[in-house]
Amino acid sequence: MLASRDGYEIDDDPARLNLEVVYRFLSEESYWAKGRSRETVERAVAASLNFGLYQGTAQVGFTRVVTDQATFAWVCDVFVLPEHRGRRLGHWLIETMLAHPGLQGLRRLLLATADAHGVYADAGFAPLREPWKWMERGTALNPGNP
Repeated sequence: MLASRDGYEIDDDPARLNLEVVYRFLSEESYWAKGRSRETVERAVAASLNFGLYQGTAQVGFTRVVTDQATFAWVCDVFVLPEHRGRRLGHWLIETMLAHPGLQGLRRLLLATADAHGVYADAGFAPLREPWKWMERGTALNPGNP
């Protein structure tokens, strides 16, 4: 899948990803993955449907989707490098990702954000309808459980 607009491209070809850009942003600049190891980034990317945002040969954004491509998807690790923000590239990245053939007909797509609710609301995301049905398990919640 390849989309082009205004000198930018979005591509789902994993061979095109610049893992150094992805790793550096996630581990050093993001609020949600600060300190994430290179090995963890590589494992996560390898097991996901990935979308790179490029200007020429330079990668300037990214998102990945954890999915079975049949019923469920979790959208995560979305970013556009600061010098490319303000051009609605994040909106375009999400719209393009949602149009991917492997994500059609899913029962549920989830994501979490602390600061980009407008971007996702524009793409049809809304707060959980029944949050009381959801539970989570994680090391930050239960340090004794991985």
